[in-house]
Amino acid sequence: MTVRRWAVAGLLLGTALLYLWGLGASGWANAYYSAAAQAGAASWKAWVFGATDAANGITVDKTPAALWLPGLSVRLFGLGSWSVLVPQALMGVGSVALLYATVRRTSGHTAGLLAGAVLALTPVAALMFRFNNPDALLVLLLVAAAYCVVRALEKASPRWLALAGIAVGFGFLAKMLQAFLVLPAFALVYLVAAPTGMGKRVLHLLGAAVAVVFSAGWYLALVELWPAMDRPYIGGSQRNSLLELALGYNGLGRITGDEVGSVGGGMGRGWGQTGWSRLLGGEMAGGIAWLLPAAVLATAAGLWFTRRAPRTDPARAALLLWGGWLLVTAVVFSYMSGIIHPYYTVALAPAVAALTGIGGVALWRRREDPAAAGTLAAGVALTALTSYLVLAGQPDWLPWLAPALLFAGLAAAALVLVAGRLPTAARRSVAVLTLAAVLAGTGAYAVATAATPHTGAIPSAGPATGRAPGGGGQGRAGGGLLGAAETDPSLAALLAADAENYVWAVATVGSNNAAGYQLAIDAPVLAVGGFNGTDPSPTLAQFQQYVQSGLIHFFAGDGMSMRGETGSDEAQRIADWVAATFPANTVGGVTVYDLSYTGGAQP
Repeated sequence: MTVRRWAVAGLLLGTALLYLWGLGASGWANAYYSAAAQAGAASWKAWVFGATDAANGITVDKTPAALWLPGLSVRLFGLGSWSVLVPQALMGVGSVALLYATVRRTSGHTAGLLAGAVLALTPVAALMFRFNNPDALLVLLLVAAAYCVVRALEKASPRWLALAGIAVGFGFLAKMLQAFLVLPAFALVYLVAAPTGMGKRVLHLLGAAVAVVFSAGWYLALVELWPAMDRPYIGGSQRNSLLELALGYNGLGRITGDEVGSVGGGMGRGWGQTGWSRLLGGEMAGGIAWLLPAAVLATAAGLWFTRRAPRTDPARAALLLWGGWLLVTAVVFSYMSGIIHPYYTVALAPAVAALTGIGGVALWRRREDPAAAGTLAAGVALTALTSYLVLAGQPDWLPWLAPALLFAGLAAAALVLVAGRLPTAARRSVAVLTLAAVLAGTGAYAVATAATPHTGAIPSAGPATGRAPGGGGQGRAGGGLLGAAETDPSLAALLAADAENYVWAVATVGSNNAAGYQLAIDAPVLAVGGFNGTDPSPTLAQFQQYVQSGLIHFFAGDGMSMRGETGSDEAQRIADWVAATFPANTVGGVTVYDLSYTGGAQP
């Protein structure tokens, strides 16, 4: 095995170790998706539609592609933390491998290796590739799409460009319209740099657009054409429509803030201040900010240095591809008024990593040019300052690290300015010091992220100490909108009793409450109102019919109420009806209603 192959093997083995070590410490991680994987392992229909329970009451509020692999894993290996989370970790290793391969084709082995290392050591990547939100599959598919675009650019290949479209289309099935944020960059770079005439470039792009539509649209058609009475309700929608979910709650509503059924935000309220500084402050900073300013600088410098290159120059094409990815995604994340969480920034990580690798190596190779050396030194100093500022927000965690990184980074930047005039051995020492100064901050934070168990719906990167409230680090004490509580053994025993005689062993308001019970008793639990408790499924009349038909045994009444300013109040009406109709019993700190009670069960 050559030295280069050993280096790549070391990169991938190190990534696997970081993402797999101690993976089970996070338990169910996001119980909402773990329960859906459990359901998919028990029912093929639940697997296809992404239902939260095997009885197919309601789906998750996303298209379900990210649940398909965990569902198969649970079906093959049984339900457990590892069977749910390992697929995401392996997607992380695959993403690093694909990013290396993509960058290597345009910028060489060293740039690819550095890009892969930066991606692996980006804290938000270490978070999401050890977690079971849909973002792991989204990133893998988008990096695969970028690889296909690069291959398409080499010989103006419509086949490779169509494959890129297919990868983006399946990315839509992981996280809907967010997957399409890379399309402007992909289209621009092919239109500018493909080695063929303009007419063929346009035709190839039209073919790729058709590939996107078909690879995403087949599932939309499947759901819309499937009889609604024979499939689960589409969670997150108000009209049982996947198209509504894709274009509304998970689509344009994320931009405008007008998300029917959302809680806490809405029209710019509750999701933080918009603007370019959003990515560099708060919990987002710890996940992505470390090399973000340097990546922007590398893009600008690279485009300047390649301004006179031929139209088809692969180096400039790579900068356009990754720079466009970074620009569009960063602008949307910075100014969107709807729901946004810190972990969304993992979608920026491949672009930041690629630009760091491409720009850093290209500038180092031109180190004898004062302009290149000065730009590289500025990037190193900027990274040192960014790392210092991010770590200043965690004063209780390794307090010595921030000043040490600032000193090392500024020293490395000064040495980079004269590296072109140093002997070979000294230049190598400067290169090692520079890499260490640039990667130490993000790497230490990534390791701390991996060492911290994460549960709930909104995890964030970083160590457990000093975490901002609601950061999603350690487990929650109770259930509710964003997390599933541990079920008391006495309550679990009661809810599991005679579960095989009912379609749903228990019903409760909100998907996370339902997920906690379902994972504890391994029997279907009906999530009334879906994730937020604001979906009109089931209606009060439907729920009453379920009870009359003996389909539901218990109702756990300590779930959340309907909290949204918009959306349906059916969940609240159901909870009120149950409380008024059936006697209450407190078990394990939870109010439970036996719906099989005959003293007043008829609606």
